[in-house]
Amino acid sequence: MKIVVVGGTGLIGSKLVTKLGEHGHEAVAAAPTTGVNTLTGEGVAEVLAGASVVIDVSNSPSFAEAAVREFFETSTRNLLAAGAEAGVGHHVALSVVGTERPPGNAYFRAKIAQEQLIEKSSIPYSLVHATQFFEFVRRIADEATDGGEVRMAPVLFQPMAGDDVARAVGRVAVGTPLNGRVEVAGPEQFRMDEFFREVLASWNDPREVVTDPHAHYFGAELLERSLVPEDGATLGTIRYGEWPGRNATGR
Repeated sequence: MKIVVVGGTGLIGSKLVTKLGEHGHEAVAAAPTTGVNTLTGEGVAEVLAGASVVIDVSNSPSFAEAAVREFFETSTRNLLAAGAEAGVGHHVALSVVGTERPPGNAYFRAKIAQEQLIEKSSIPYSLVHATQFFEFVRRIADEATDGGEVRMAPVLFQPMAGDDVARAVGRVAVGTPLNGRVEVAGPEQFRMDEFFREVLASWNDPREVVTDPHAHYFGAELLERSLVPEDGATLGTIRYGEWPGRNATGR
């Protein structure tokens, strides 16, 4: 069947296009570089013609509060309107574990707005809530850096590999719409401060990881379980210590 992957040239999207193609589906990458701009609506109706499933793994180019909310709301409205017109039978969106609970940062609020639009639409849907990706570990550390210190809260942290994310989203996409959400996470749970202390040491990174219960995560404080799934989540199989990209993330 034809499956349109919005954000199909990005980290997760490109993996999805490859994996779906290997399973015999017509997987189409939709992104500005392929002539599809969900923010302006350019090319959206054309690419969705004949599609059975839409998978939205796109991301905002800016995380500033107004910009990120505008991106997700406008893009999602355009996709849902064109999808309904095209007769799409399943709308799948990748979101984040914990959007509905603290820390409640600007990005999470924008994802909630996106999810609400999807839930209210006429198209059957599935929401896949994933934990943080291994590929973003460096960015998380950089965001938490203050001078020569990386300030991390001692809360639970359960990141996962991008390949595991793509596999989980792909399985949901070819299945029956959930009309609800599923949580996916890595196979190991850590304390966030301890995880980053070990990772930076493995990179020979001179920054010191400082345990700070009040450290901010992209603008907000974390609670013990802000970033980890509830019981019953689908777990990936790739452990961070076995992930091929673990050393390439260093300086």
